[in-house]
Amino acid sequence: MENKEIARLLHETADLMEVAGEDAFRIRSYRNAASVIASYPERVADIVCNPERKVTEIPGIGKGLSLVLAEICQRGSFERRDEMLARYPASALELLKIQGLGPKSIALLYEHYNVRTVDDLERICREQKLRSLPRMGAKLEEKVLRSIEAYRRSAGRFLLSFGRRTADELSAEFAALPGIEKVEAAGSLRRGRETVGDLDILVTGPGAAEALNHLVTHPKAQEVLGQGGNKASVSFGLERLQVDVRALPHESFGAAMQYFTGSKEHNVVLRTNAIKQGLTLNEYGLFTLEENQRAAGESEEDIYQRLGYAWIPPELRENCGELEAAQEGTLPKLVELSQIRGDLHMHTTETDGRATLREMAEAAAALGYEYIAITDHSKALAMSNGLDEERVVGFAAQVRELNRDGLPLRVFSGLECDILRDGAMDISEDALAELDLVIGSVHSYFNLEAAEMTDRFLRALESPSLRIIGHMTGRILLQREPYPFDFDRVAAKAAQRGVWLEINASPERLDLPSQFVRSAKRRGCRFSISTDAHRPSHLHNMRYGVITARRGWLEAADVMNAQNLSGFEAALRLARTARVA
Repeated sequence: MENKEIARLLHETADLMEVAGEDAFRIRSYRNAASVIASYPERVADIVCNPERKVTEIPGIGKGLSLVLAEICQRGSFERRDEMLARYPASALELLKIQGLGPKSIALLYEHYNVRTVDDLERICREQKLRSLPRMGAKLEEKVLRSIEAYRRSAGRFLLSFGRRTADELSAEFAALPGIEKVEAAGSLRRGRETVGDLDILVTGPGAAEALNHLVTHPKAQEVLGQGGNKASVSFGLERLQVDVRALPHESFGAAMQYFTGSKEHNVVLRTNAIKQGLTLNEYGLFTLEENQRAAGESEEDIYQRLGYAWIPPELRENCGELEAAQEGTLPKLVELSQIRGDLHMHTTETDGRATLREMAEAAAALGYEYIAITDHSKALAMSNGLDEERVVGFAAQVRELNRDGLPLRVFSGLECDILRDGAMDISEDALAELDLVIGSVHSYFNLEAAEMTDRFLRALESPSLRIIGHMTGRILLQREPYPFDFDRVAAKAAQRGVWLEINASPERLDLPSQFVRSAKRRGCRFSISTDAHRPSHLHNMRYGVITARRGWLEAADVMNAQNLSGFEAALRLARTARVA
């Protein structure tokens, strides 16, 4: 069992205990343990099962919790959780996913209206009964209804990173089987959508049928949904992600990759244009209508070329102008992961990171980066031990000294500075001026009206020290919707002020969304792609930020940290001079 799954069980149990009004100390101990386990660098289940190790060596895990963890690893649950689920229906866990409600609110709803399901909650809100409860009102009713709608849209969806890990795991297993020639994932995963609903994996070779058998007999297959000569489907893992594997002849592989990659809208236009040319396109190939002769199919490139298009990168296949650009020869040369020269957003043990400055620098250097910026939190995030003015100035001096003494790459001193409710920066401009790079981010007051949130950003953009706006929409995928504001107006001012927009590569964020990236590019904005890493392993998430940038039609020239060190330094100097002027 993975750490995140163990952490989820502990968190959910703590929430149910709070609904029940149980002991606050026990609730807190479960939550603290969940937080520690979720970010622990080793697989906790391996420690539990190793007779030579003690799980109590993990900070915050005492004897009582060690017994809980042993039970979880043995049977996938534990006694306290079972008791809570016997007391409250499993659907109560769904209620905890609705924004605007916490365990205490759910306890009130349970007590007064016997609300047990999301459907019950929606009915109570539409009957305007929620507002009659203490500390609730009409605005909360509206928010809860919007959150219910968003929750239903996201149900059955999984983060891109989770889909990628699962696809990589299975693809490696299939590739190791005898007689396998090619294994590739298609679908929304290949297009780089921020969440996926299922996985499509295509396999060719004389042993392709064995891949189907491997899937349906896989120890992680929870249920076989279907099996035939050319296709098998299962619900996979504890999360029950649907995985479809298709066995194909090699001459159809390109056509199948094109067909199953999608999007549906892209494919409809492509097939319509094929018919106009006397051809028909399906998952088996491109054929002439009259003679039914194969015109292409072994590779995607052949299909697009035969139909009069340049090959279109999968990330662009959303029928948003890419087909016209492919005909006209104006497709962008999309930014590549290999072009990223540095990471501009990460945290260390100075605040809520799990590694020191030097450890983060060494990990980034191992990835081939030329530079990084360390951007710990400012003081408004007290729970993260955020930096005040004195610590900011001291940190800047520390980075300068370390650069002189020798680090494996250039480190820029930075800060992720909170944008306060009124748009002011959390740290004085005198202190910010000591830093090389300042990211301004919103971490509080997400419920402002759109006009107030817009004004908040516009005022922040007046700061002479601000270089980047971080995770601009505030969304957490599958958990929190973006807050409302006038993005076009803010992006236009960011372009005017020379402030870059961050594409946050954390798989839970992928913020900016790709449609906003493309819109901001049209307004002349420049971008940074950064991981918001809190430990060295998070640096590998850069791939997801690059995918999002590609979906936003970005080229290397649009991305500030795709420049080499001297180019980036020059860009910083130019920006600083322009802002001061």
